[in-house]
Amino acid sequence: MKILSIFIGLISLINVYSLHDYTGYIPKFLTVNHEIKDINIDSLPLSWSWSNVNNTNYLTKNLNQHIPQYCGSCWAHGALSSLADRIKIARNARGPDINLAVQFLLNCGNAGTCNGGDHSAAYDFIYKYGSIPYDTCLAYEACSEDSSEIACKSRDYSCKPSNICRTCSTFTSMGGYCKEINYYPNATIQDYGVVVGYKHMMKEIYERGPIACGINANAILNYKGGVLDVPFVSREIDHIVSIVGWGFDKTLNKKYWIIRNSWGEYWGEMGFVKVVMGSNQLGTEASCAWAVPGQWTELNHPCAEDGNNC
Repeated sequence: MKILSIFIGLISLINVYSLHDYTGYIPKFLTVNHEIKDINIDSLPLSWSWSNVNNTNYLTKNLNQHIPQYCGSCWAHGALSSLADRIKIARNARGPDINLAVQFLLNCGNAGTCNGGDHSAAYDFIYKYGSIPYDTCLAYEACSEDSSEIACKSRDYSCKPSNICRTCSTFTSMGGYCKEINYYPNATIQDYGVVVGYKHMMKEIYERGPIACGINANAILNYKGGVLDVPFVSREIDHIVSIVGWGFDKTLNKKYWIIRNSWGEYWGEMGFVKVVMGSNQLGTEASCAWAVPGQWTELNHPCAEDGNNC
């Protein structure tokens, strides 16, 4: 049995390097000590990825948090990517994927902004708020109320009905207008929590789906592929990603995490990075969060094209 101190609160794990270095994770919860009991993982497979389970992909679309301008919303992307994947797993990959509105968390979430936030707090907010809309309700704009980017200055990103779900009727030159939608497809969270330590993470991923975890992003900014085995690089966390499974590298004779980032598919291995498992490399095993999907809309309230009846 071992004691692991998880810094997910007022003591920040953010590295302070150069201006270029990544900062997207700002912890919100208090620091607590967790007693981590050892568990047996002998029954788990040598490799496992939710991208291919019996030739079925259970992952939703890849994301890019940095367009249409730079935004430090990794905390929202990592949390919602993992949650959407778990909804897809629960639906047995049936029907069109359900993707969730990241911009809703930036507008209303109280878990972070484009200047950083907390993945656990994102789940906490959705659970307490009651739901999160699908991304067809609200396009990702990479802006929040505190954004300093010029493109964000002219718009209102406060939490109001039209910043939760909206549509527009036609061109403004033809008298068009945009309005809020009050009856919209959404998803809920039944339960949420944290998990740390590679054995518990493996068990959680295998049994219930991807999880949102912290990582030292400065070490992967220029990642070109392959398995990273960097035991002496800083484990301080400044970024949130989604861990979707693990693999085994025969050359290294080590297992590694399969990690999905939110920097687009031009980066890394089509948006993914591999990091050696078992020794908390790059901080990947120190701060992870999970959420269990509750309900999600399969049959919507039919709104008119301009939303006038909703």
